[in-house]
Amino acid sequence: MSCSVLVEASCSNIADDLYTFREDPESPVLTNSPEQQSDSAGAGSGKAAAPCKVCGDKASGYHYGVTSCEGCKGFFRRSIQKQIEYRCLRDGKCLVIRLNRNRCQYCRFKKCLAVGMSRDSVRYGRVPKRPREAATTENMPDLAKGSGTEPTPPPEAEEPDADTLQNDLTRELAKVVITAHRNNNTYTDEVKRTLQLKSIPVKPERTNGEGSSREPVISSTTGSMDALSTLWYNVAFRMTPSVQQVVEFAKRIPGFNVLPQDDQLILIKLGFFEVWLSRAAKLSNEESIIFDDGTVVTLGQLEIIYDAPFANAMLSYVNHINKLLLTDDELAMFTANLLIYPQRNGLCDRETITSMCRNLGDALQLVLTEAGVADVPARIDAFALATQEVRTLGARHNELLSWCRDHWQRLVLPALFSEIFDIPKAEEDESAASERASAPISQVQG
Repeated sequence: MSCSVLVEASCSNIADDLYTFREDPESPVLTNSPEQQSDSAGAGSGKAAAPCKVCGDKASGYHYGVTSCEGCKGFFRRSIQKQIEYRCLRDGKCLVIRLNRNRCQYCRFKKCLAVGMSRDSVRYGRVPKRPREAATTENMPDLAKGSGTEPTPPPEAEEPDADTLQNDLTRELAKVVITAHRNNNTYTDEVKRTLQLKSIPVKPERTNGEGSSREPVISSTTGSMDALSTLWYNVAFRMTPSVQQVVEFAKRIPGFNVLPQDDQLILIKLGFFEVWLSRAAKLSNEESIIFDDGTVVTLGQLEIIYDAPFANAMLSYVNHINKLLLTDDELAMFTANLLIYPQRNGLCDRETITSMCRNLGDALQLVLTEAGVADVPARIDAFALATQEVRTLGARHNELLSWCRDHWQRLVLPALFSEIFDIPKAEEDESAASERASAPISQVQG
């Protein structure tokens, strides 16, 4: 008696903890090395291996009516033999590629069927070679039998060359990164159109979680400790939601989860400010930084928080980014390249990170080419200059945070903000932070 097994496809949410990183052994780092491509195709092979029709991995042969890899062949066989029924938590629209093929069994099985895998081939198996040849001979016309000529074999499907295969992988990488960016970024054109600007209050207003502060704006000439603490409090609380967004964005960059955990933390901690400022530029202008909730931080206030040279350099970079008129796809690839930077201090697996960085650079170039950019090299040079500029800002920002590290006992900062910037944090500060919120802000669980 056959039975049907119901399985809910695994599209599990990743924990909100900054230190929670899940390794995905089925998501190897993409490579653009011709030597690696030729090795993977097998010794002595003159052609690049054909891709699996289901996930794009290297195919091992013709299985169940389709050119496929061993992983998808085994998955399809088990699904049919055990009569497993899957469910998708994302409306059956998951992208199925080599990097994430195990994350949603429903969409993977649906794609197996869509590309032509046969249920009957699993149930009845393949026809043995000799009987198949005999049957072919018996069914041949008498003319063909007596002609003395061998029948012409059916033409084989042309296998893609190495360049085509690499372009396909690079295109899939770009799609994954762009999707991750759009799902984990709130500094968007849509938000900008509906934004209601508001100023930072002089002091945090104690509320019961309803309403907003009605206090006047801090004067740009205020230099007291209380004013500085209040500014840091407001900036930190409004920047904190972006910490979790950047963490989730990083986790979904192909290959990131297989890096050593310490390397993951270094890349996120040192790259966060660069990514956040590049995103915030879309809402900001040459006179102020504007958060995604509409809060405005003026040049004068930035000078109080940091110093005048850094404040001016921040707004100069914002102006530079806005003049580039980045599309969402370009911003996605640009910020991914900011995160995956093999020259960060303290990294262990620089070789893998360098390979990831190279692949992301290729993906950026492909995105620009397919978007019809007139002068791709000039556009890439412009991104390189912006990258150099924001990396300098990121390094200086880390130095300026020494004030917060020295005066942490007088500051009220979210735990996740303190964690991302290595600022000491007292246990009891969490309750104080919630009491002093000047406006309701969604907390990111740390």
